[in-house]
Amino acid sequence: MQNKIIVAGIGPGSVEFITPAALKQIRAAKFLVGGRRALKDFSSAEQVTCAITGDLDAALNFVREKISVDNVCVMVSGDPGYYSMLDLLRKNFPPSTIEVIPSISAMQLAFARISLPWHAATLASFHGRQPTRDVLTFAPEKILGLLTDAEFNSATISKLLVDEFNWPRNSTMTICARLSYPDEKIFTTTLELAAIAEAVKHCVLIVRA
Repeated sequence: MQNKIIVAGIGPGSVEFITPAALKQIRAAKFLVGGRRALKDFSSAEQVTCAITGDLDAALNFVREKISVDNVCVMVSGDPGYYSMLDLLRKNFPPSTIEVIPSISAMQLAFARISLPWHAATLASFHGRQPTRDVLTFAPEKILGLLTDAEFNSATISKLLVDEFNWPRNSTMTICARLSYPDEKIFTTTLELAAIAEAVKHCVLIVRA
Protein backbone atom coordinates (compact mmCIF):
# COMPACT_ATOMS: atom_id res chain seq x y z
CA MET A 1 0.00 0.00 0.00
CA GLN A 2 1.31 3.42 -0.97
CA ASN A 3 2.27 5.70 1.90
CA LYS A 4 0.40 8.98 2.13
CA ILE A 5 1.02 12.64 2.86
CA ILE A 6 -1.75 13.53 5.28
CA VAL A 7 -2.40 17.27 5.27
CA ALA A 8 -4.17 18.06 8.53
CA GLY A 9 -5.77 21.42 9.12
CA ILE A 10 -5.26 22.50 12.72
CA GLY A 11 -7.71 25.39 12.77
CA PRO A 12 -7.30 29.13 13.34
CA GLY A 13 -4.94 28.90 16.32
CA SER A 14 -6.28 27.65 19.63
CA VAL A 15 -6.07 23.90 20.19
CA GLU A 16 -9.78 24.00 21.08
CA PHE A 17 -10.60 24.34 17.38
CA ILE A 18 -8.75 21.31 16.02
CA THR A 19 -11.02 18.48 14.86
CA PRO A 20 -10.83 14.98 16.36
CA ALA A 21 -10.05 13.56 12.89
CA ALA A 22 -6.98 15.78 12.52
CA LEU A 23 -5.82 15.17 16.06
CA LYS A 24 -6.06 11.40 15.56
CA GLN A 25 -3.79 11.49 12.50
CA ILE A 26 -1.33 13.88 14.15
CA ARG A 27 -0.99 11.66 17.22
CA ALA A 28 -0.58 8.51 15.12
CA ALA A 29 2.10 9.96 12.83
CA LYS A 30 5.68 8.74 12.97
CA PHE A 31 6.77 11.72 10.89
CA LEU A 32 5.26 15.13 11.59
CA VAL A 33 5.73 18.44 9.77
CA GLY A 34 4.41 21.80 10.94
CA GLY A 35 5.14 25.29 12.15
CA ARG A 36 7.15 25.61 15.35
CA ARG A 37 4.09 26.59 17.37
CA ALA A 38 2.11 23.63 16.03
CA LEU A 39 4.94 21.21 16.79
CA LYS A 40 5.17 22.58 20.32
CA ASP A 41 1.43 22.12 20.83
CA PHE A 42 0.93 18.72 19.19
CA SER A 43 4.13 16.70 18.75
CA SER A 44 5.41 14.02 21.11
CA ALA A 45 8.95 12.93 21.98
CA GLU A 46 8.50 9.72 19.99
CA GLN A 47 7.83 11.52 16.70
CA VAL A 48 10.40 12.61 14.14
CA THR A 49 9.55 16.21 13.29
CA CYS A 50 10.42 18.90 10.79
CA ALA A 51 9.60 22.57 11.32
CA ILE A 52 8.17 24.60 8.45
CA THR A 53 10.30 27.73 8.11
CA GLY A 54 11.19 30.12 5.32
CA ASP A 55 13.20 27.25 3.82
CA LEU A 56 10.27 25.33 2.34
CA ASP A 57 12.61 23.09 0.36
CA ALA A 58 13.83 21.60 3.64
CA ALA A 59 10.27 20.58 4.55
CA LEU A 60 9.67 19.14 1.08
CA ASN A 61 12.90 17.14 1.24
CA PHE A 62 11.89 15.78 4.65
CA VAL A 63 8.57 14.60 3.18
CA ARG A 64 10.33 13.03 0.17
CA GLU A 65 12.69 11.13 2.42
CA LYS A 66 10.20 9.92 5.01
CA ILE A 67 7.27 8.97 2.78
CA SER A 68 9.25 5.98 1.56
CA VAL A 69 9.18 4.70 5.15
CA ASP A 70 5.69 5.62 6.39
CA ASN A 71 2.92 8.19 6.17
CA VAL A 72 3.93 11.80 6.75
CA CYS A 73 1.51 14.16 8.48
CA VAL A 74 1.80 17.83 7.50
CA MET A 75 0.01 20.25 9.84
CA VAL A 76 -1.22 23.50 8.30
CA SER A 77 -3.00 26.35 10.02
CA GLY A 78 -6.65 27.01 9.22
CA ASP A 79 -8.21 24.86 6.49
CA PRO A 80 -5.78 23.18 4.06
CA GLY A 81 -7.91 24.16 1.06
CA TYR A 82 -7.61 27.89 1.76
CA TYR A 83 -4.16 29.44 1.12
CA SER A 84 -2.02 26.75 2.73
CA MET A 85 0.96 24.55 1.94
CA LEU A 86 -1.38 22.20 0.07
CA ASP A 87 -0.69 24.02 -3.21
CA LEU A 88 3.05 23.47 -2.85
CA LEU A 89 2.61 19.81 -1.93
CA ARG A 90 0.42 19.21 -5.00
CA LYS A 91 3.12 20.72 -7.22
CA ASN A 92 5.76 18.40 -5.82
CA PHE A 93 3.88 15.14 -5.20
CA PRO A 94 1.17 13.25 -7.11
CA PRO A 95 -2.29 14.24 -5.81
CA SER A 96 -3.03 10.53 -5.38
CA THR A 97 -0.49 10.43 -2.54
CA ILE A 98 -2.18 13.27 -0.63
CA GLU A 99 -5.07 13.01 1.82
CA VAL A 100 -6.59 16.18 3.25
CA ILE A 101 -8.35 16.62 6.57
CA PRO A 102 -10.32 19.89 6.44
CA SER A 103 -10.64 22.25 9.36
CA ILE A 104 -11.91 25.66 10.44
CA SER A 105 -10.20 28.61 8.77
CA ALA A 106 -9.66 32.01 10.34
CA MET A 107 -11.97 33.39 7.66
CA GLN A 108 -14.78 31.06 8.74
CA LEU A 109 -14.29 31.99 12.37
CA ALA A 110 -14.27 35.71 11.61
CA PHE A 111 -17.66 35.55 9.90
CA ALA A 112 -18.99 33.32 12.69
CA ARG A 113 -17.86 35.78 15.35
CA ILE A 114 -20.07 38.51 13.88
CA SER A 115 -22.92 36.10 13.04
CA LEU A 116 -22.70 36.89 9.34
CA PRO A 117 -23.27 34.28 6.59
CA TRP A 118 -20.39 34.17 4.17
CA HIS A 119 -21.87 32.37 1.17
CA ALA A 120 -22.33 35.69 -0.66
CA ALA A 121 -18.99 37.19 0.35
CA THR A 122 -16.04 37.75 -1.96
CA LEU A 123 -12.98 36.21 -0.32
CA ALA A 124 -9.39 37.11 -1.08
CA SER A 125 -5.93 37.29 0.42
CA PHE A 126 -3.32 40.04 0.66
CA HIS A 127 -0.95 37.66 2.41
CA GLY A 128 2.02 37.67 0.05
CA ARG A 129 -0.16 38.53 -2.96
CA GLN A 130 -2.62 41.15 -4.20
CA PRO A 131 -6.15 40.36 -5.38
CA THR A 132 -7.29 41.39 -8.84
CA ARG A 133 -9.17 44.63 -9.50
CA ASP A 134 -12.52 42.95 -10.10
CA VAL A 135 -12.31 41.26 -6.70
CA LEU A 136 -11.69 44.52 -4.83
CA THR A 137 -13.84 46.99 -6.79
CA PHE A 138 -16.88 48.29 -4.92
CA ALA A 139 -20.39 47.11 -5.76
CA PRO A 140 -23.62 47.72 -3.82
CA GLU A 141 -24.15 45.14 -1.04
CA LYS A 142 -20.72 43.65 -1.67
CA ILE A 143 -19.02 41.93 1.26
CA LEU A 144 -15.26 41.39 1.28
CA GLY A 145 -13.42 38.91 3.47
CA LEU A 146 -9.68 39.60 3.37
CA LEU A 147 -6.57 37.98 4.81
CA THR A 148 -3.77 40.44 5.55
CA ASP A 149 -0.05 40.57 6.23
CA ALA A 150 2.37 43.14 7.64
CA GLU A 151 2.48 45.34 4.53
CA PHE A 152 -1.17 45.05 3.54
CA ASN A 153 -2.85 45.64 6.88
CA SER A 154 -6.03 47.27 8.19
CA ALA A 155 -4.74 50.79 7.46
CA THR A 156 -3.17 50.31 4.04
CA ILE A 157 -6.05 48.19 2.74
CA SER A 158 -8.64 50.72 3.93
CA LYS A 159 -6.85 53.50 2.06
CA LEU A 160 -6.48 51.32 -1.02
CA LEU A 161 -10.19 50.43 -1.15
CA VAL A 162 -11.25 54.08 -0.89
CA ASP A 163 -8.62 55.62 -3.17
CA GLU A 164 -8.42 52.99 -5.92
CA PHE A 165 -11.49 50.79 -5.76
CA ASN A 166 -14.32 53.28 -5.16
CA TRP A 167 -15.46 52.11 -1.73
CA PRO A 168 -17.38 54.80 0.21
CA ARG A 169 -15.43 56.19 3.14
CA ASN A 170 -18.21 55.29 5.55
CA SER A 171 -18.16 51.60 4.59
CA THR A 172 -17.69 49.43 7.65
CA MET A 173 -14.61 47.34 8.33
CA THR A 174 -14.63 44.68 11.02
CA ILE A 175 -11.10 43.87 12.18
CA CYS A 176 -10.63 40.38 13.60
CA ALA A 177 -7.28 39.83 15.25
CA ARG A 178 -5.79 36.91 17.23
CA LEU A 179 -8.85 34.82 16.47
CA SER A 180 -9.50 31.94 18.89
CA TYR A 181 -6.81 33.06 21.35
CA PRO A 182 -7.53 34.52 24.83
CA ASP A 183 -6.48 37.98 23.63
CA GLU A 184 -8.79 37.86 20.58
CA LYS A 185 -9.87 41.33 19.50
CA ILE A 186 -12.79 42.13 17.19
CA PHE A 187 -14.09 45.62 16.49
CA THR A 188 -15.91 47.50 13.75
CA THR A 189 -14.94 50.88 12.36
CA THR A 190 -15.15 52.70 9.01
CA LEU A 191 -12.68 52.64 6.16
CA GLU A 192 -12.03 56.33 6.70
CA LEU A 193 -11.10 55.87 10.36
CA ALA A 194 -9.22 52.61 9.86
CA ALA A 195 -6.99 54.28 7.27
CA ILE A 196 -5.63 56.72 9.87
CA ALA A 197 -5.70 54.45 12.93
CA GLU A 198 -2.87 52.22 14.13
CA ALA A 199 -2.49 49.37 11.68
CA VAL A 200 -3.58 45.86 12.66
CA LYS A 201 -1.44 43.24 10.91
CA HIS A 202 -1.99 39.53 10.20
CA CYS A 203 -5.72 39.62 10.78
CA VAL A 204 -9.00 39.04 8.95
CA LEU A 205 -10.93 42.02 7.60
CA ILE A 206 -14.62 41.99 6.74
CA VAL A 207 -15.69 45.00 4.69
CA ARG A 208 -19.29 45.99 3.96
CA ALA A 209 -20.81 48.98 2.21
